[in-house]
Formats: sequence, structure tokens, C-alpha cells
Amino acid sequence: MSGTAVRYKDSVQPVRTDSRDIDRRVAVLTGEAADQQASGTAGEHAQKQAEVWRNLPQPEANDPTYYDRPLLNEPVWKWAIPTYDYIGGLTGAALVLGAAAQIGDTASRERLIRRCHRIGFAGVVVSAALLVEDLGKPSRVLNMLRVFRPTSVMNMGAWILMGSSVLAFGAFVLRPRKGRLRRVGQFCGYAAGVFGAALATYTGVLTGNTAVPLWQASRKILPILFGVSAMSSVGTLFELTVESAEERRLTKLFGTVGQTAELAAEIVMERQAAVVPRVARPLHRGLGGFLWRSAMLLTGTGLLLGLTPRHTRNRRIVSGLLGTLGSVLMRFTVEHVGTVSARDARASFHQQRAGYGAAEVTGRTAAVL
Repeated sequence: MSGTAVRYKDSVQPVRTDSRDIDRRVAVLTGEAADQQASGTAGEHAQKQAEVWRNLPQPEANDPTYYDRPLLNEPVWKWAIPTYDYIGGLTGAALVLGAAAQIGDTASRERLIRRCHRIGFAGVVVSAALLVEDLGKPSRVLNMLRVFRPTSVMNMGAWILMGSSVLAFGAFVLRPRKGRLRRVGQFCGYAAGVFGAALATYTGVLTGNTAVPLWQASRKILPILFGVSAMSSVGTLFELTVESAEERRLTKLFGTVGQTAELAAEIVMERQAAVVPRVARPLHRGLGGFLWRSAMLLTGTGLLLGLTPRHTRNRRIVSGLLGTLGSVLMRFTVEHVGTVSARDARASFHQQRAGYGAAEVTGRTAAVL
């Protein structure tokens, strides 16, 4: 990482920094992430860190913090991560739907099964590319597969993506064959459905496994929210592409259940976060509140249009587009409100003083200012 020069306020001497503020004369950066680039430019980060106060903030006696400074580093996720959440969810839900469609007499559902496996195969390829984009180079993805660590959600996610890739490829290539190859493809299709359910939900577990107040408060509902939103994503995608009445009947039911459950999960998330009012603030104020309400409005409007009696093709297309935009926007909004929550020092302090956060998870209380 190239260094950059900045100056403290009221100072002449420049300060050299690699954006991580580590003095290499007394410390050595080693390990897999030693050369990883931080998001944004080094200059932007250094300018933020080098800024000093002209006047110290005045603490509030009845609501003290550490000079109103954030306790947490905000997430450094780039656009690739919420996009990965959406594409991975869409992929996983398509594999689940394909596995369910394989049950019983499949004569009238062959095209639907084939579509699901095609989406699953394409989705895992795109998901892998997005993961490489976020990590920087392919070797870092492979390094995550050197160990199998059930206690690490990220490590399990890498294995889930790998398993989904192999099984989706097997189902897509082998199931159209005959004889033993078809039976192997059938098995891959069922197994891909199991891995697909994990692929659609593990990102919610990963997001909630954090100290960020809003995400931490929502950790129980986030996997469900991501899972049902994945169902909604598949349903709305098929609204745009499927013409067969039989296929549309199944995909419509799948998507409608997903959209309804997605709206319910978003309401539950608001209530869980609002147990400590300060924690829920990003969902109600500023850009985060606008995006959150917009995502709910898009999903709700798409659901209502999809349930109208006169279901013309144009109305189906509008309904599918609105539902798709709602699911995509929800993923990006969850990432944004998490960043806002990490910047809010009072959210962290209020959550800890109320006995939530680490105290809730460990069952132990900690001294907080």
C-alpha cells in the first residue's frame, strides 16, 4: 500500500501513513491480509485520522461517552458485498426451488427445473467473481478453503459457496442426461437445494455476527430476512421471464410467500432494533431511513400489484421490477445503516448499558463508562 503525506492542523511537519497508522519501525505486518488494500483512498483515511480537535467536545453528565468518538471501526465493505448478498440469495433460492420441483412427477416442470439449475450455475459463478472482487485476488478465496472451521461464519460461507458451485454444476450438466448420469444429476439437484438454503441465509448470520449495534441487535432476524428476501428475488425474476401457466403458478406462490415474509421480517427487525431506541435510529432518520422505507414500499407495491385479479403481462413486468428493486435495495440499505450505526458512539454505549450486546451474548456484565 503506497504511503501518503498529511499534516496535522497547526503543524508544519508532515506525517507519513499507510492508512493503517502502524509504525513499521516497531511492528511488522504479516499474514494473509497484510497487503490488503483498504476501501477508499489512503489520503481520505489519513486526513480523517489526522484531524485534531480545536476544542474538546463537552460530555453530557447524564449520557457520557468517550468524547463522542465512535467505539468501533465502520465496515469497509465495498459494493461487491451487498451485491453478493443479493446474487447469492437469488442463487440459493433458485436451487431450493429446483430441488422442490424435482419431487414427484416432473413431466410438466422440466423447464422450470432446468431454469432453476441454470440460474444456480450462473449465480455461483457470479458470486465467486464478486467474492474475488472484494478480497482482491483469487488466491485469498482459495486460502479460506485451507481450513474447515465451523466456528467461523466466513469460513463456512466459503465452503457453502464451493459446495453449491459443484452441486449446481452437476445438476445443470448431468440431470438432462439419461441413465446413471441422470440419477447423479438428480442427487446433485437435491443436495444443491440443501446448500442453496445455506447460501441464501449464511450472509445474514455473517452480518449479525458483529459488534455493530444495529446488526448485533438484529442478529436473530437477519438470516430469516435474507432467506425470505431470496425467495422474493426468485419469484420476481420469474415474473419477468416465465410464460408457462404451470411454471408461473409455482413461482408465483414461491415469490408471494417470500415477499410477504420479507415485509414481516423487516418489521420485526425494526422492533428488535428499537428495544434500545438509539440503536434503531439509522432505520428512521437520514438517508438510511429513506432507503429502508423505500425498500419496503417497493416490495409492498410489487406484492400488491402481483395479487391483483387482472394479471396482465405489463402488470407482471412492473410487479417483478418493483419486487426486484426492493430486494436489491434492502441488501444495500442493511450495509449502509450498519455503517451509520458503527459511527454512532451513543448507540454502542446505550446498547451495552441496557444489558445487550456482548453482555447479552456472554451472560456477563462489563464496566461501561
